Amino acid sequence: MRRFPEYGVQSVMKFAVVTDNVNAWLLATLIMFLGDTAMARSLKLADPSELAGQWQVIVETGQSVGTAVTCWVDLNQDQTLSGQLDCLAPLLGQAPVGWFPEPDGIALTDDNGSRSAFFSQQRNGFYTLTFPAGLKVSLQRASK
Repeated sequence: MRRFPEYGVQSVMKFAVVTDNVNAWLLATLIMFLGDTAMARSLKLADPSELAGQWQVIVETGQSVGTAVTCWVDLNQDQTLSGQLDCLAPLLGQAPVGWFPEPDGIALTDDNGSRSAFFSQQRNGFYTLTFPAGLKVSLQRASK
């Protein structure tokens, strides 16, 4: 152990504490910076043109294995919806009329422009919505 007679033991201990605090702050700042960069890269907001097209809606009824109701909807370039929207109306209270991308999914909107449903991205081209009662609805891009 080195001795610091010119500084005294208390001065050396204070220096060590200050150095440790500075290192902790620098490390915390670095982690926050790198975390924000990684998060921004992983949650890229998709352009509506990337998501526009025909999508299959799969409503798992839960009555028996393999039983599901399916319909087709179109996410239009102008962020309106068309297609068989009546299959979503009973689930959402009314048929959705619009949509918009979110960093981690796709939101459907009602006629007031309010978000009525949110489909969370599971993988590229596949999104899910799970209701509190356990009912699961999937949104899957149609094969080209």
